[in-house]
Amino acid sequence: MELTGKAINFLGDSITEGAGASALDKCYVEVLRRNYGLTHARNYGISGTRIAHQMQASDNPRNDLDFCGRFHKMDDHADAVVVFGGTNDFGHGLAPFGEIGDFSPDTFCGACDTLYKGLRTKYPHIPVIIVTPTPRRAETDPHGDGSKPTKQPLCAYVDAIQKIAAVNGLPVLDLFHCAPVGHRDLFPPELFPDGLHPNDIGHARLAAQIAEFLQTL
Repeated sequence: MELTGKAINFLGDSITEGAGASALDKCYVEVLRRNYGLTHARNYGISGTRIAHQMQASDNPRNDLDFCGRFHKMDDHADAVVVFGGTNDFGHGLAPFGEIGDFSPDTFCGACDTLYKGLRTKYPHIPVIIVTPTPRRAETDPHGDGSKPTKQPLCAYVDAIQKIAAVNGLPVLDLFHCAPVGHRDLFPPELFPDGLHPNDIGHARLAAQIAEFLQTL
């Protein structure tokens, strides 16, 4: 896929919104737009949001605008869609993890299936790529940030994203494992000063990886 002159919708959480960058123009979405000649890089990132619908309301209602409930509001006219989420479902999401084959947006696995099927229906003729979470602090802690009741480490969320995307025929950019170099080489901890959000170098690396992947489609 040639990127110059294209319009891309980016659906995500705080990283997509630009958290960790020193300025909005350092966010990976803007870096990608500027460096690769996009006509539009529509940023649908909302901080704190998760893919799955939550079992109880958060203190900030904006954090409950889950991906499944808002993807249909994105602009219909795009040349590609990039979905980058799941780290908040691991970190502080209260939805049950579920299992492959779930179809309800009330579990993480079911929400992924709901989202991916919905995007295929909304955008039947353009690439929809799924980006896995990057490495983060406490990624092996089954309780995420500390208070989450589910018992899966981040790698389980990444695995579910990959498998459910494959079932729905959607290409996946795996930024967690980043084969063949290994995720600690491509995204070392120093690029995530707070353990989660990339700094300017991290955002630039995200932009390059996503652009390179899009160009293979």
